[in-house]
Amino acid sequence: MDFAATVVTPPYVAKPLGLAPFRGMMLSPARVGDPASARAFARPYRSVAGRLAEWERRGHVTQDTTPALYLHEYTAGGLTVRGIVGTLDLSRRATGLDDRAVWPHEGIHPVQVDELADRMLEMEMNPAPILLVHDGPTGVRDLVRRLVTTTPHRAFSDRAGQQQRLWRIDTPADVALINDQLAGASVLIADGHHRYAAYLRLQHQHPGTGWDSGLAMLVDQGDTGLFLGAIHRTLRGVGLDDLLSAARAAGATTRSLQAGTALIALAPGTLTATDGDAWSAIDVPDRGLLPVEWLHRDLVPTLTSPQVAYHHSVEEALALAGPTAVGVLLPAPDFGDVVRVINRGRLLPEKATSFQPKPSLGVLMRSLHAAPVDPS
Repeated sequence: MDFAATVVTPPYVAKPLGLAPFRGMMLSPARVGDPASARAFARPYRSVAGRLAEWERRGHVTQDTTPALYLHEYTAGGLTVRGIVGTLDLSRRATGLDDRAVWPHEGIHPVQVDELADRMLEMEMNPAPILLVHDGPTGVRDLVRRLVTTTPHRAFSDRAGQQQRLWRIDTPADVALINDQLAGASVLIADGHHRYAAYLRLQHQHPGTGWDSGLAMLVDQGDTGLFLGAIHRTLRGVGLDDLLSAARAAGATTRSLQAGTALIALAPGTLTATDGDAWSAIDVPDRGLLPVEWLHRDLVPTLTSPQVAYHHSVEEALALAGPTAVGVLLPAPDFGDVVRVINRGRLLPEKATSFQPKPSLGVLMRSLHAAPVDPS
């Protein structure tokens, strides 16, 4: 899909941070992680609500009768992630740095935001939570560790191979403890920048309705966090020699590598580049920038009309490298470095981070047919 080149920063939600209980809607285990279920949320979006109602009549989807927060644990590829799922209050906008509760770390395309907002409005639901990460407070971490020693309300293996476990958090004291401890927190968007911005657009257009909040999953990155990896690049229309010359002109140093040492050479200040034949390391200048920032701020603009493609795997980037397409491998960013960039008022380039794994679609959804829950 071709979006306008304009990238903007979404507004900031204001503190206090809090997650309100909601009536969880869940697909049956046989449908979670099934590609056919994902297709059910495709166009026409106005049919989704009716489709879910029909599935509910057939027992393919259930909705809790009373609201709760949910502790969601999922395991994929040997990595277990836990997060608290609730609805995030979107009705207040931050006016300063210290007042910001939710921090995006990359910009968004307004056209994509508009499409997502229109889609959710037609579906009348949040089909999946956005993923938020932070280093959680001790009290919430202790509560989560206590909950996972109890019997989950729901446990199953889905069609994508993820192991899913859910616990309802509906005791008023537990809900109050979570929100008291989170009130002053600032959290980073790990996945869902455009959906977050779509949430804000819907709230602005429909204040005083269920769109005053949006579904979110808050992960304690310091406890059972997501894996933070790099997203690599291919620069089409660029030769390796031209890239290395431009890199040196931008203040970097370069050195030749053997193919077998290219991944080992990746480091916090070093990226590697190849045309599929020759390999080079590029040591970026120490200007307080992450390699991905330097690449897009200081190097790419000096090249002649490069076409930038993004790849979540090294293999994909290398498969496309050639005489006129340079594969650029980036080091994985550190969570603390990402937070420091955001705290300094900067945004990372588009697709600078890859937080994995993401939960399968359909474990927890939120219908806007349900009456909004008072977070107090």
